[in-house]
Amino acid sequence: MADLKDLKLEISVPFCTETEAQIACNSLSVDPEPKRGGVKKELVVEGSVLKASMSSSEAKTLRVCANSFLDHLSLVVETIEAFGPPLEDS
Repeated sequence: MADLKDLKLEISVPFCTETEAQIACNSLSVDPEPKRGGVKKELVVEGSVLKASMSSSEAKTLRVCANSFLDHLSLVVETIEAFGPPLEDS
């Protein structure tokens, strides 16, 4: 849980389907944040919405984490769009 002194950023990203949101979550949570970075990041899927929560005691660190997250999110969304919706299990 974040300290009262921590800065916090919460982002909700809607997807067309819950499967797409789960694909994005799995892709973005492969590598944990380094402990020395001082950022706590949590990703969860609620329905078809990916929710990201990041907190840090330093604004610069939070900004760097957020920029990196958004860059990776953009790449994941472009990849999902390029390859189309995921195939459903038969």
